[in-house]
Amino acid sequence: MPDVRFEPVREDHPGQRLERVRSAIAAGAEELFRRQRADGAFGDDPPASVLGTAGAITALRAADPSGSAELVATGAAWLRGVQHDDGGWGGVVGAGSEAVATSVAVAALQIVAPDTSAAAIEAGRAALAALGGVEAVTDPAVAHLCAQFQVLAGFAPAGGLRRLPLEVVLADSVRRRRISFRTAPFVGLALMQATIDPPGPVRRLTNRAAVPAALRLLAAVHDHERRSGAFSEDPWPAALVCLGLAHAGLAPDIVTAIVGFLRRSVREDGSWDAVSNLDLTRSAFASTGLIAAGYGADPRLARTRDFFHRTRQQDAFTVLDCPAGGWSFSDAHGWPVTLESAEILTALAGFPDRDRDAVLRSGLEWLIGRQDTRGSWSLWVRDTKLSNDGPCPAITSQGIVALLESGRAADDAPVRAALDWLETRQAPDGTFENLWYRDHTSGTAMVLGAFAMAGRGGGRVAAAAVRWLLSTQCADGSWGAGDGSAGTVEETAWTLPALLAAGVPAESTPIRRGVDWLLDAQRPNGDWPASRVCAYIRHHMYYPNGAITRGLALRALAAAAGGQA
Repeated sequence: MPDVRFEPVREDHPGQRLERVRSAIAAGAEELFRRQRADGAFGDDPPASVLGTAGAITALRAADPSGSAELVATGAAWLRGVQHDDGGWGGVVGAGSEAVATSVAVAALQIVAPDTSAAAIEAGRAALAALGGVEAVTDPAVAHLCAQFQVLAGFAPAGGLRRLPLEVVLADSVRRRRISFRTAPFVGLALMQATIDPPGPVRRLTNRAAVPAALRLLAAVHDHERRSGAFSEDPWPAALVCLGLAHAGLAPDIVTAIVGFLRRSVREDGSWDAVSNLDLTRSAFASTGLIAAGYGADPRLARTRDFFHRTRQQDAFTVLDCPAGGWSFSDAHGWPVTLESAEILTALAGFPDRDRDAVLRSGLEWLIGRQDTRGSWSLWVRDTKLSNDGPCPAITSQGIVALLESGRAADDAPVRAALDWLETRQAPDGTFENLWYRDHTSGTAMVLGAFAMAGRGGGRVAAAAVRWLLSTQCADGSWGAGDGSAGTVEETAWTLPALLAAGVPAESTPIRRGVDWLLDAQRPNGDWPASRVCAYIRHHMYYPNGAITRGLALRALAAAAGGQA
């Protein structure tokens, strides 16, 4: 255990307290099981997305103006209805105003409904200026996207934007490392830019080769997804692809498929989700939480194991040079990712038949094959150069845990390489990044948990992580992002098991207060409130995922029960 001293808390009735933890686990597990579908997948009630809705109505207006006129009008009305009093929009319902969502939403209203939205547009443009304009967007690619929507709306001149280098698609290895999972929307935006702001003679010459290559990439994605038009089951990137192709007059079959996807995925209130299908993400975290809570042999969870077996990727995803054998966040034909794959493998390792599970064994080999040469794991592309893709300390920790839970030794080469890489990524204050969840509590706790599980819980890296986590506990006993913001169930639940695994005593004040807060946060129906900790656009747009919240809470309480907290 790291050299940190604690004063134990005196407890008059420890048996009663432990019984309360166990009761909370039982109530939380049953509430989570009520969200399980007949096919074994777990559902949730996600908030609607401003970004997804703005993109969808803009794409439908360009690609299907008459057939989707009613959907466009309803979506525009929904956008006006969720506009904040300050004139701005957040990325999802419930989020505060920020530049990305505001810039896209106000542009969408100008494009699809300028007359009925005049007041909302005026307020939105003023809010965007107050937020710092598009220049306030820290990600250069996302800032360019926002600026392009401003051009499309007529708010800015077309010639003022940096030209997107479509010719990068002619070099597959460079395109994968530099653009990665953004390939499809990048192509859409580049094609749209070439239409509304025609390039010069040199770029026109290179585009003669680049445009056919770009269309082949989109066709490869389309074929992998069984020509559903879903483009990662996400209305926002699907809309960007649709916009580019519709403006350029290209690939009408893909445009028609995307229109169909957008029409199928609209919510009853006329809005769209941030991601329409997160079945595997939700099911993975629900399963690991339930297994940690002692439900690994429950026959209801066997349906989820079978769901994981059915949805394993059978085809290579050539656009990102990813072989068959992993999992996506959505279904059997989605985009394979290491985050969900590692979590699913951890779940499969917790079932009673793990030693006979051929899917588990071959899935582990797939995961090892996706490890970066530096020892880390990224989300989509091995050895990526795109900072939002990786390398990621949190995903690397998930990879370590999946291997260890499956019986690999801590001194196996892939585990050792990952641990050694993590030792080089700790910030001076003891923290670690997490590219796909809110920094820095989640990343720090996940790395600490992996180090403890691998037998490195007493070293300097773990000690620094423990000190930072303990120093950032909120006054009410919870953990938030570590920056003084309010605590969340997710960040508290990430932290507690990691501290316990690193040797912080279960009877210590920080642990007892954290467990008490988590127990008090449980609602009467057995679930916990979800917070916006999942990254959609890092530093700008976050969304909640209730299945992750519930799974993490169960995992934390199970660790507390094991430690007699």
